Amino acid sequence: MEAVDGSVPKARISGPRAGLLPWERGDETHRVAVLVPIGGSAGIWGPSCISCAQVAIGEINAADGINGLPLEPIFLNSDADTVHTLEREINELLDNGEISGVVGMSVSSVRQRLNKIIAGRVPHIYTPHYEGNEHSPNVFTIGDTPDQNLVPAIRRLTETLKVKRWALIGNDYVWPRMSHVVAKRTIAETGGNVVFEGYVPFGLEDASWLVERIAKSRPDIVLVSLIGQDGVEFNRSFGAMSLDRRIFRLSTVLEENALLASESANTKRLFVSAAYFSSLQTDQNLAFRERYEAGLRKPPPMLNSFGQSIYEGMNFYSAMMRREDDSRRAAIDYQSARDGRYYSNAKKDTSVYLARADGVQFCVTEQLA
Repeated sequence: MEAVDGSVPKARISGPRAGLLPWERGDETHRVAVLVPIGGSAGIWGPSCISCAQVAIGEINAADGINGLPLEPIFLNSDADTVHTLEREINELLDNGEISGVVGMSVSSVRQRLNKIIAGRVPHIYTPHYEGNEHSPNVFTIGDTPDQNLVPAIRRLTETLKVKRWALIGNDYVWPRMSHVVAKRTIAETGGNVVFEGYVPFGLEDASWLVERIAKSRPDIVLVSLIGQDGVEFNRSFGAMSLDRRIFRLSTVLEENALLASESANTKRLFVSAAYFSSLQTDQNLAFRERYEAGLRKPPPMLNSFGQSIYEGMNFYSAMMRREDDSRRAAIDYQSARDGRYYSNAKKDTSVYLARADGVQFCVTEQLA
């Protein structure tokens, strides 16, 4: 867990044979539960997440695993609609001493429920961007927060696009609601105002009614915090009503798969702020893409920010467990497709970029952080 001063001690598991790491217990493999959504609104991210995890595991094992033990994943479905099953599976694995950690890609509501099940028994590496303020024991959040990806994007677009009237729409759970609290504060600070705010359950099959309600509020720009397929349905309806010809959109959750599914005719005036885009022309990302494409069957799933976060999460876990001392002040550096250094859940050095949709591709326009 995090130390009082916000630094990171060496992680050790509890439960059966408490305090012993896998190589100290005589295990032949180092097993980790890898949480990936393979259904529901977030299921569109699943194939990329699984593939990126496989690439990371292959690289870790090729480098002698974790302290000599090969890393073995146990993939579990983190779809919010089946969270009861996931809770039971995780609890059984922990009670039986079968896993030494959890690397998680899920919506925040699932993470919060799992925190009560895991209860600090093993390290839980939560990989995607999220709303912030996670203080549960032994939970490590390596993704960016609204202060990092949303605040600078609002400020930049307000300056360059001269937008004032904002509409906010999201799924009805903790991440959109908490992100929008930050958004409303920033919008007010930049001289804008919110003319519409709404939240919908997961599984938005027909977004036309929602788009019509937003259009009536006459916004200059819409902050879209709809997950996966729900965001796709919204973008399709938005474009079908030709609102993309006069109203801008901003998202911090739209990624390459959802952009492709939204279809090029519906992506005008659409901006995304994120820590990773597959189109990044950096040496790190070009090398990562080459390894990704070479290490998987052809054609591999499309790279995106959520898949890359799982790649980071596996490497973060490996770096953390390889520590040979209990230093409480050293940061954790880990293999990534971008720069990444972790000090605590509240302090991370990560890059954030702003991109504009160009048909069904992202054109990165600038680095925000």
